[in-house]
Amino acid sequence: MRFKGSDQYVATPDLMLAVNAAIALERPLLIKGEPGTGKTMLAEEVAAALQLPLLQWHVKSTTKAQQGLYEYDAVSRLRDSQLGDGRVHDIGNYIVKGVLWEAFDAEERSIILIDEIDKADIEFPNDLLRELDRMEFYVYETRQLVRARHRPLVFITSNNEKELPDAFLRRCFFHYIKFPDKETMQRIVDVHFPGIKDALLKEALRVFFELREVPGLKKKPSTSELLDWLKLLLAEDIPPEALRSQDKKVVVPPLHGALLKNEQDVHLFERLVFMARHNR
Repeated sequence: MRFKGSDQYVATPDLMLAVNAAIALERPLLIKGEPGTGKTMLAEEVAAALQLPLLQWHVKSTTKAQQGLYEYDAVSRLRDSQLGDGRVHDIGNYIVKGVLWEAFDAEERSIILIDEIDKADIEFPNDLLRELDRMEFYVYETRQLVRARHRPLVFITSNNEKELPDAFLRRCFFHYIKFPDKETMQRIVDVHFPGIKDALLKEALRVFFELREVPGLKKKPSTSELLDWLKLLLAEDIPPEALRSQDKKVVVPPLHGALLKNEQDVHLFERLVFMARHNR
């Protein structure tokens, strides 16, 4: 079982190597990188390429590790007891399976995506150490030991908003997705816009990478934002000439709201353009 990339996802050789290393080691693959570099999409594409079912767990600030295992719905049981429902005599009727339990119970090997693990409380990763390591957990309400039939492939993404515990990191295979260079970015664009004109793509990539190099930007535009911008340029039939002035000086790009996502960055870039014009 090896991942060799897909038609819809441009995976660099080091990324494919990381995926296959995690498969061989049977350890969770911890993926970090800038927002918009395809961390979440990686799990989806690996699942499609290897023809394995994908179970997704999108973590929020209020998410608890227990929810990935199971939850006991005491409120529903109380309500049913008041209504005289016979289901109340079996507590198992009120156990709601989480993503990990579903994966452990699956008849075939599956892929689990734990997306943006750093959004949760700092104790969240530690609370999953035993379950991800031993691939089993105990259901106290039903006195049941749940053990994985097949060890799932686990993908964990992080935007580096919080430091993850050392004990958790030790159990993972780590890979940082570097921001794509111009050549890789062109391959990514070709996947999404195969018929785009070379002149427009060349100017768009030049403007995009120059924008990323502007010092002091609060949020650099990402791959997903470039794709959104190109989609708009094509929809509005913007010519390549509109992306740069005749004297090759930087201009404020049309539809820049797809690239710059806060007013500070817009004002910063406008000031730099203004200064460039007056320093001719």
